Amino acid sequence: MRKIEAVIRHHKLEEVKTALTAAGIVGMTVSEVRGRGTADSPRENYRGVDYDVDLQPRCRVEVVVRDGDCDRALAAILQSARTGQPGDGRIYVTELSEVVRVRTGEVNEAAL
Repeated sequence: MRKIEAVIRHHKLEEVKTALTAAGIVGMTVSEVRGRGTADSPRENYRGVDYDVDLQPRCRVEVVVRDGDCDRALAAILQSARTGQPGDGRIYVTELSEVVRVRTGEVNEAAL
């Protein structure tokens, strides 16, 4: 099993959800996050004062998939979240050693 965490732009969230659902991935967790990458921070001007906006708002989409579904889920996220501009985000994939469903006590793939 693998956990995929994708940090994406807010306006791409609906496209990513639709693409994941079309790929057969329906369970997900979405959080609002703030962060910054390697690109320079944009400068804003508010009431005549310039300042750096160093933490940009983003969405984090988390899905847990079987190993065989990982490539399909990654492709769906990449295709739907990409704008081609700096700041499109990152995708992190980690292996999971165990998953437990709280309600039933089912473990691993049965818990998905």
